[in-house]
Order: sequence, then C-alpha cells, then structure tokens
Amino acid sequence: MNQATEQSPQPEVPEIDPIWTSSRTARQIHALGEVEKVHRSRSKDISRLLSLAASSISLLTLPQTDNPDDNLPQGEERSEQFVLEVSEYFERLDSIQTAIRSSLAHIRHSRIAPSAINAPPPGFLPPSLGVALPPDSQASRTTRGLQEERLDSDAWKGILDALTRLKGEMETSKSSEDTEMK
Repeated sequence: MNQATEQSPQPEVPEIDPIWTSSRTARQIHALGEVEKVHRSRSKDISRLLSLAASSISLLTLPQTDNPDDNLPQGEERSEQFVLEVSEYFERLDSIQTAIRSSLAHIRHSRIAPSAINAPPPGFLPPSLGVALPPDSQASRTTRGLQEERLDSDAWKGILDALTRLKGEMETSKSSEDTEMK
C-alpha cells in the first residue's frame, strides 16, 4: 500500500483564483474568508438546533394545551414528527460538535507559538468606560477600542447637550426676571 491510499480522502476543494495563492498574505486573507463562511453556516446550524429543540419540546406537551395557531400534529403523527425532529436535532448537534473538534484539532496542529499571543504588560489596567478627562498624550489613545471611543464620544456629547440646555434655561430665566423688574 502506498501513502496516497492510506490517507483519508480529502474533501473536494473548489478551484481557487490564482490571486489568492500569489502571496502568504493573500492566502491568509482567503483562509479568513473561508472561516467566515464556516462561521455563518455554524450560526445557522445553531439557530436551527435551537428551533428543533423548541419544536420538540412543543411536541412533548399534551395536545389539550396546544394553542389553535400552533399547527401541531395530533395523535400518531405527533409521535412521528417528534422522532423526526429529535433525529435532526441530534444530527445537527453531532455536526456542530464535530466541526468544533476539528477546529480545535486544526488550532492544535498549527502550533501557534506562545510568543505570538501577546499578554498585557505587568500592572496593566484596562481603560475604564464612561466619562473621563481627555488624556494628556495621544499615545494612550491607541490602547482604546472602538466601543470605548464611542462611549467616550457619546458621554461628551451628552455633557455638551446638558450644558447647552442649562445655559438656555438660565438665559430664559434671566430674561424673564429682567422683564419682571421693568
């Protein structure tokens, strides 16, 4: 037996555009795109899994408690429908756990160097969320994420709106006091 017959058959890979094989970066971008496709299909699998679980539980309830708009089968059809839905549920569950296991095996096989995973420096405190004075240096701005920047911006806009309303109310009350004195 030669090595080619001993190995498990490879899944059929669609032909890849040569642009994606032209450089290491292009190959990585293509791989990320493939991961995104798998992620979307897994999300659909998980949502279908939850839907199957809900309908299976509905089929387990007593027929007397069904709402007329549930459109659940009655009698023997109910049992058959339950068996079909539970079978599909476990098939989906099995495919999801197989995909997760193969992803973990792929990660383990790729042997990512621990040095590639950057730990925060000792004594690092994550930036607090909310309102704070702007930092003195622009260097500290690079450590903040997009959501933190949005929260900070929204908080400052809220402060500006509140101060503008307060100023308007003070001017209104001052002008009404001036008219009363005359």
